[in-house]
Amino acid sequence: MVHKEDAVFWRSNKKVEDRVSSDSWLIVGLGNPGAKYEATRHNVGQMALDVLAERMSARFSPHRTHARIAEGRSTPGGPKLILAKSNGYMNTSGGPVSALARYFDVPVERIIVLHDDLDLPFDTVKLKQGGGHGGHNGLRDIAKAMASPEFQRVRIGVGRPPGQQDPADYVLRPFASSERESLAVLIEDAADAAEMLTTDGLLAAQQRFHGRAAQ
Repeated sequence: MVHKEDAVFWRSNKKVEDRVSSDSWLIVGLGNPGAKYEATRHNVGQMALDVLAERMSARFSPHRTHARIAEGRSTPGGPKLILAKSNGYMNTSGGPVSALARYFDVPVERIIVLHDDLDLPFDTVKLKQGGGHGGHNGLRDIAKAMASPEFQRVRIGVGRPPGQQDPADYVLRPFASSERESLAVLIEDAADAAEMLTTDGLLAAQQRFHGRAAQ
């Protein structure tokens, strides 16, 4: 027999759980697995994700969706953040992302993807929602798997390769020694941008970070 007090408690808790679910964001850092790639330009999205995890005092652990995830809140009472890294390579990011979105019931508009961007100068962060993939295979695969490109993106500028260097080779190389001092600030900015998207929205985050780039 369910007592009246128990029924009220259950309904109250269910409302809390529903609110937490509807307030969740899936934040994905793109990159390739393994020590060989972890310091490369292609993995700068995962570097920023590590900053977010550290801020939340959260650790990544294996998940059934072929990914590693860390969960928490960046501020007390803030939105729930589900941070995710695929266990596979960049160009197969779509499967784990779509599986995570289904598992946590997160709509495409509340997915944030942090990724390297050749078309932005190094040390630049810009944000957008939707649009094309610009030749980025990770974005291409996510848009295909989600049947929508309308996820939000934190574009982390890594610059164009020098001379005639192949872009595919360039993004798989570590940052130059001259870039490393600025790199720490860049990934902190990218983490800040992702966090601001979840609290203040796209327009406010664009005004902050795009304005900074223009100065």
